Amino acid sequence: MILDGKCPSGPLAEKWSRHRNDLKLVNPANKRKYRIIVVGAGLAGASAAASLGELGYNVEAFCSQDSPRRGHSIAAQGGINAAKNYPNDGDSVFRLFHDTIKGGDFRAREANVYRLAEVSNSIIDQCVAQGVPFARDYAGYLDNRSFGGAQVSRTFYARGQTGQQLLLGAYSALSRQQAAGTVRLHPRSEMLDLVVVDGKARGITVRDMVTGEVSSYAADAVCLCTGGYANVFYLSTNAMGSNVTATYRAYKKGAFFANPCYTQIHPTCIPASGDYQSKLTLMSESLRNDGRVWVPKQKSDNRPVSEIPDEERDYYLERKYPSFGNLAPRDIASRSAKEVCDEGQGIGTSGRGVYLDFADSIKRLGQDAIRERYGNLFEMYERITGEDAYKQPMRIYPAPHYTMGGLWVDYNLESNVPGLFVLGEANFSDHGANRLGASALMQGLADGYFVIPYTIANFLARTTPGEVPSEHEEFRKSREEVDALTKRLLSIKGTRTVNEFHRELGRIMWDNVGMARSQQSLERALQRIPELRAEFWEDVQVTGSGAELNQELERAGRVADFLEFGELMARDALQRRESCGGHFREEFQTEDGEARRDDENFSYVAAWESKGVGRNPELHKEPLEFEDVTLAVRSYK
Repeated sequence: MILDGKCPSGPLAEKWSRHRNDLKLVNPANKRKYRIIVVGAGLAGASAAASLGELGYNVEAFCSQDSPRRGHSIAAQGGINAAKNYPNDGDSVFRLFHDTIKGGDFRAREANVYRLAEVSNSIIDQCVAQGVPFARDYAGYLDNRSFGGAQVSRTFYARGQTGQQLLLGAYSALSRQQAAGTVRLHPRSEMLDLVVVDGKARGITVRDMVTGEVSSYAADAVCLCTGGYANVFYLSTNAMGSNVTATYRAYKKGAFFANPCYTQIHPTCIPASGDYQSKLTLMSESLRNDGRVWVPKQKSDNRPVSEIPDEERDYYLERKYPSFGNLAPRDIASRSAKEVCDEGQGIGTSGRGVYLDFADSIKRLGQDAIRERYGNLFEMYERITGEDAYKQPMRIYPAPHYTMGGLWVDYNLESNVPGLFVLGEANFSDHGANRLGASALMQGLADGYFVIPYTIANFLARTTPGEVPSEHEEFRKSREEVDALTKRLLSIKGTRTVNEFHRELGRIMWDNVGMARSQQSLERALQRIPELRAEFWEDVQVTGSGAELNQELERAGRVADFLEFGELMARDALQRRESCGGHFREEFQTEDGEARRDDENFSYVAAWESKGVGRNPELHKEPLEFEDVTLAVRSYK
C-alpha cells in the first residue's frame, strides 16, 4: 500500500493556513455533544486536553501517574526551539525548518516540519502568558542559547528545568478546565487496549492501577499522547514507567507503526556504573554550549585530568566538525564518542566515557555565569557522582533517549485508523531519522495547542456524537481480552523476574540494534528475541494478584509488549539498507565514516501493519517528496 500523508498543496509557507481554511468546523453548541479521550498527560497530552476543553469539548484525560505533573516531559532540561530571532543572528522560520529537515537526515515530511517551525513562535507567546519563567537577559528580554545542529541561538530555556516549567504551564491550563468541568482526569489509569468499532477508534480499555479494576470508556475520537519507547533498551534516560504499550496495543488493533528503528542515542549522559542500575541520567545537551568534549590522545591514559596537558587532549568534535564543533547534532556526537572509545581512548574503568570540560568557559566567563546557566545540572551531577564539575570535567557517554519512530499519522495527526489521533513523541511525523535538541518540547506543544484543535474538528464534523455507546459488544470483548492477558501473566509462576527478562532484552537491543547496526547483528537479534519471548511466557514470575496495586504486573505487561516490539524494531532496521541519522548501518558509510543515505531506494516512511504475533508484519510505504529543500549529503564540517 502506498500511503497518503494528505499534505495540502500550494506554496510551503501557505500550506497550513490554506489547510485550516479548508477544514470543517464544529459550532460551539455542538462541541458540548462530543467526547474526546486523551491518553497521556505530558506536554502533548496536557496541552491537547486543556485546549480541547477550552473549546468546549468533553474531554476524558488519562495518565498512569498520580498527577500530570509527573509526566516524563518534566525531565527535559535544555530548552525549546522557536524562530523568533531575538538575538538578531539570522534565524527565520525557514531556517528552523531547514535545520530540522537536515537534522533528521531528510527523512521527514516537508509540510509537517514547516508547520512545526511556523507555529513555534506562538508556543513561546502561549507559555509566557501562562507564566513560564523563561530565562531573561539583562534588558528583560527572553534569553536564548544555542543547541546542537544549528548555528543560531533559538533555544528558550529555564535553567536546566525547561520541561518542568513548560509542563507546569500546561498543567495549570489543564487544571483550569478541570475546574470548569470540561476535562475529567483519570490518574493512575493505564490504557491496555484500543477499542475499534466498524474500523473506527471508539474508545479505550484501562486498568485502575490502584484497585485493579478494568473498565472501558467510549468516545467520538481518541488522542494518544503517550511518549516514546526508548525503554526497550532497559537502560535509558526515560522514566522507568515509560513504555510502548499504548501505541503498540493500537498497532495490534490495526494502526500502522512507522519507522520504529529510528531511535536517538543522546551524547551527554552520565555513564553506567553497574548492573544494579535501572536507568541512566541525562545531562542536558545545552552543556555543550560551554563545555568542550575531549579524550586523551594516548590510549588507556589513566592519569588524573590535571596531569594531561592540552596538547595531549583530542577535542575530537572540534577536530572532525570545525564548523559546528561541540554543537554537532546528537547522532553525530554520539557516534563520535563511541568511535574514540572503541579505539581505546575512552575514560573511566570501563573505557566507556569521554570528558565534558568547562575549564575554558569558567576562565572566560567566571564560575558565577556558568552557575547561573546550568547550576541545577551541576548540582544534580555532583549528587549522583560525588564530583564537582566546576573543578573537574564531567564524565559522559551516549545513552538511549528519544524515539523518532511512532504510530503513522497524516498531516492532520490522524492515524490510518479513523478517529485515532497521535500527538508528540508517540507519532513519527516531525523529526525524521534524528531529532535536534530542544525540538521535542516544541513538537509536543505544537501538536497539543495549535494543531489538534483544528484537525480533530474536521473529523468530528463528519461524526455523529455518541454514535457508539460503552455497552457495545466490542467494549466487552476488549475487557475480556485484557482480563485474559492478566490471568495468563499471573498463572505462569516461573522462576525469573520481569526485570531479568527486561534487562536481557535491553542487552540484545543495545548490542545489536543500538548505536550501530549491521545485517549480521540484526539477524542475530531477530533470532534471539523470539527465543527470549518464549522463555518469558514459560518462566516469568509475576507475584501478587490483579485486583490490587501490583507494579510487578504492570511491568510484566509492558515487557511483554517490548518483547514483541523489539522484533519489529530490528526488522525495520534490517529492511532499511542505508545509514541515515540515528540509524547507522555499518555496511553503509562513507570513506570517512559518515552515514551514507540511499535516496533512490529509501526516501520513504516505513509503516508496518501487524499480522499477529509470530507472523511477519506487512510493510507499507509513504514516499517522501521534497520541493523546497535539496537533498544533499548531510555535512556539519
